[in-house]
Amino acid sequence: MTIKLLATINSSLISSYLLQTYHFYVLSLSVAIFIANNYGYGNVFTSPLLFLIILVVTSPKEKSGKINVYFHFADIQVLKANDTREFDILLDGTVIRKAYTPKVLQSETIYNISPQKCINSCDLDLVQTQRSTLPPLINAIETFDVLEFPYAETNQNDVTAMKNIEAIYGLNMISWQGDPCVPEVLKWEGLKCSYTNNASISPRIISLDLSSRGLKGLQKPDLSNNSLTGGVPEFLANMKSLSIINLNWNDLMDPLPKVFHDREKNGLKLTINGNPKLCADASCKKNNQKYVLPVITSTASVLVIIAVLILILVFKKKKSTQVQHELPNGRSINRQTKRFTYSEVVAFTDNFERVLGEGGFGIVHHGSLNGTQPIAVKLLSQSSVQGYKEFKAEVELLLRVHHVNLVSLVGYCDEEGHLALIYEYAPNGDLKQHLSGERGGSPLKWSSRLKIAIETAQGLEYLHTGCKPPMVHRDVKTTNILLDEHFHAKLADFGLSRSFPIGGEAHVSTAVAGTPGYLDPEYYRTNRLNEKSDVYSFGIVLLETITSRPVIQQTRERSHIAAWVGYMLTKGDIENVVDPRLNREYEPTSVWKALEIAISCVNPSSEKRPNMSQVINELKECLTLENSRQGGRPEHELYH
Repeated sequence: MTIKLLATINSSLISSYLLQTYHFYVLSLSVAIFIANNYGYGNVFTSPLLFLIILVVTSPKEKSGKINVYFHFADIQVLKANDTREFDILLDGTVIRKAYTPKVLQSETIYNISPQKCINSCDLDLVQTQRSTLPPLINAIETFDVLEFPYAETNQNDVTAMKNIEAIYGLNMISWQGDPCVPEVLKWEGLKCSYTNNASISPRIISLDLSSRGLKGLQKPDLSNNSLTGGVPEFLANMKSLSIINLNWNDLMDPLPKVFHDREKNGLKLTINGNPKLCADASCKKNNQKYVLPVITSTASVLVIIAVLILILVFKKKKSTQVQHELPNGRSINRQTKRFTYSEVVAFTDNFERVLGEGGFGIVHHGSLNGTQPIAVKLLSQSSVQGYKEFKAEVELLLRVHHVNLVSLVGYCDEEGHLALIYEYAPNGDLKQHLSGERGGSPLKWSSRLKIAIETAQGLEYLHTGCKPPMVHRDVKTTNILLDEHFHAKLADFGLSRSFPIGGEAHVSTAVAGTPGYLDPEYYRTNRLNEKSDVYSFGIVLLETITSRPVIQQTRERSHIAAWVGYMLTKGDIENVVDPRLNREYEPTSVWKALEIAISCVNPSSEKRPNMSQVINELKECLTLENSRQGGRPEHELYH
């Protein structure tokens, strides 16, 4: 829709023109132009004139009543030296943009970041400012009704897996846009999703059908170690270009389809190790029936032997004063002061009374150890195979690493059906809460943000160079940077961490894991993991720390923070990059240098990114510059 304004407006015009009613899918838009001066509305005015454009959006009662509005502006008039076109943009009384000036012969879109609640209708106002000599204008406007989905977004791990499959197999699926499972009527082609009656539980992708998709060119797909379930899909055997199929270490079941045996005779190499429920022989069901009686007989004998062994082990365990627990790699470590029972966890948390937050793998509760030491207890669900793997990985890592900027593991619980990680408590929440304003209070000072960034970098440097073998965190983000009572940073959530080799082959191939927006695009593309993947994620954290903007804008464009900052810097517009809540209370050279560091960290090529030691040195220089502005204030005064 385009609204054309008159170049000149005569004071004898009537006060309003009802132009037309426009229909946008589920919305109707009534447009009225009102002419006003400082004294209100009327038919006759004296100079100077002020102009107000009011656009009324009507939302149908049967819809959510929430709307997103997109204003499109472009001034097609070359302004004279003394002319100014400036106006405020308001949506139902809320200012979207203050003192806005359209660009000449260049389009620009302004929109409300969060959906606006409209009770029957909303007023969209373009109000001329006092200093403006020209009236407001608008070239086009779009309004979209917000649909309320009955489910949460699809499980993020499932989404990442689908994106990997799409990239690896070179799929060109037109319907694979938006959320894979939500809404259900628009789910991606070839997918089956499971839904629950609980709207807060994310749908899961339970099957994928790629038959008749014209896949070609792929020769050696590696689908190992992915927790795949169900039968082996026959479409893999029908792909004539495949020479090797690696399905090791999954949870596949049922007899292997006969077509795979036929393909193996013609040179296909199929590996299916680590799938105990998968029968490679098509006659396995018959064989199972044939040997039922011998198996029962031998099983009875074995049970007697096992019972005796259990009695011996119980007797030995009573004599032992140490508690041992098997780790994923088979190594046992003394757990006497680390492992707790589920009943103890319930007591620590006062029956899980106080919730601190919720992450991808569990709810975090507040607790108290021995009534004195505050703790955070993350309760995980053992129903998730991937979640249990990450639980074990985090326990193993935190029991062997110790650094002031890594969260400390107080203990853990691993009883059947109950998994819990017990950490030191961070009373000031996480960095994300402070950057978004969720915690309330005054915003973090620039010096405080630099200190937190330096301490986070020091924790990563320890993982990369101080651990043996070196570790990659793989999920560096602001919600995983906790702040203690003195606002010192503690890097947390090591469930996705992986070791990587050092020396000639300084990377490891692994299934992609991480958080969208923070995920290294090179790692996503190649599956080759090294410490520079953490450097990329840290660069995104640093950009978020400087700007306080979301990593991915929740708008139609879904612009990424790195792209937005890069665009702003090409214009030399540093003031509009920095968090406005800082009120320009910072040393500009310090901020500019921090931006340069962040941009170098998010370089698309991992080889061109700095290592964490270099990042730390550069950030310390930023802090020195900022401290000089503040007259060298003591460290304890630099925090929030």
